Amino acid sequence: MIAARTANTVLVVDDEEIARENLAHILEKSGYQPLLAADGSEAIALMERQEVDLVITDLRMKGKDGMEVLAATKQLWPAAEVLIVTGYASIDTAVDAMRRGAYYYLAKPLNVKELQAIIPKALERSAMQQELKRLRQHISNSSGTAKIIGQSSKTMVLREQISQVAQLDCNVLILGETGSGKELVARTIHELSGRSNKRIVSLNCGTFTEELMSNELFGHEQGAFTGAEKIKKGLLECAEGGTVFFDEIGELSLSMQVKLLRVLQERTLMRVGGSEEIAIDIRVLAATNRNLKEATETGAFRKDLYYRLNVITIQVPSLVERRNDIPLLANHFLQKHAEPGRTPPQLSEMAVERLKQYEYPGNIRELENIIQRILITCREDIIKPHHIVDDVGSESAVGNVPQNQSWPTLEDHEKSYILEVLDEVEGRRSEAAKILGIDRVSLWRKIKRYGLENPDL
Repeated sequence: MIAARTANTVLVVDDEEIARENLAHILEKSGYQPLLAADGSEAIALMERQEVDLVITDLRMKGKDGMEVLAATKQLWPAAEVLIVTGYASIDTAVDAMRRGAYYYLAKPLNVKELQAIIPKALERSAMQQELKRLRQHISNSSGTAKIIGQSSKTMVLREQISQVAQLDCNVLILGETGSGKELVARTIHELSGRSNKRIVSLNCGTFTEELMSNELFGHEQGAFTGAEKIKKGLLECAEGGTVFFDEIGELSLSMQVKLLRVLQERTLMRVGGSEEIAIDIRVLAATNRNLKEATETGAFRKDLYYRLNVITIQVPSLVERRNDIPLLANHFLQKHAEPGRTPPQLSEMAVERLKQYEYPGNIRELENIIQRILITCREDIIKPHHIVDDVGSESAVGNVPQNQSWPTLEDHEKSYILEVLDEVEGRRSEAAKILGIDRVSLWRKIKRYGLENPDL
């Protein structure tokens, strides 16, 4: 039987009792709940009974070693992160451990400040993976606001608005930038409403000529025009009892605005070429990226139709207003678009920071496109900043980042870059030094300073 989960549970695995006790003391002082195991077999048996958030394991132990603990952790609790600790540091084992899913690699003797800085980040990553798993389960097993991915304050407010508005059965105007998810909001409102057992039909008002728009909306009678060989129901009739979603309602011509206004007022329609009024029962949701209030002042949009549609307004936040949702969204798209049978690569911390800095003129739709391009070009297990191409990689695309943005330190960047270069050249330090633009002795000092490898030449 699996024990109840304790928040921020950290499993320490080390065959040296003093090392275990020291780590437990550090963890308790920092407010975490430590669990201790003297070897790999004991650690795995413990994880079979209890969920953990983070594992800190020695690499070399008798019996099952740290790599086997890492593999078992990812199998039993995929969202848990693993820190590998060893006194036998080498670039090869560091890279191998991270390729197998380790969050970080630490060399003995441990730097306590470094460990205390890394643990919260690892736990944050674990919590994000847990949330992503929960969201995916909701999305696959149910409908509703779980489809609105994110945990930022703006997203939480949006979910609450959707839940409330869905039950009111009134017309709703959904405002937001292109690609921000207005159609998803509309479909979620429908799914949570009392009309969810009926259809939702959508129409993009900017893609049809006026003649085709009339035919699509109202349908036609047999013989109404050349080629009308039989009666055709329009989208409004097909949505009987359900919901009609007008995307980009601001693109509707003035004459079509008059026709739609009449439908909303009278709750009837007449097919093209017809002579009888047909009663309909529909709910209308409309979306636009334009300022309709301003358009009514210039005469580009009818005021009476605007007030009919604007019973309630929902403002969908842009992606830059909810930057903290970017990691969850990016991981969702990695799972969604991964090749069948292939485990999607993980985003490195620096790659996440790069994604969070971008301004996203195309909003969530653009983020999804970026992730799809990454999956095509990146054949590695870890996504690094250089895998993020096109606009995101250009300096001009990086806009103002919120003041409370959490930045990695310069040392974090340097350490990660050195490890990346050494990985690319398979540990050949002379070649790595040339790429880095420093001499071999300077590289040796940096390797020693950051504990990346046994510094003996």
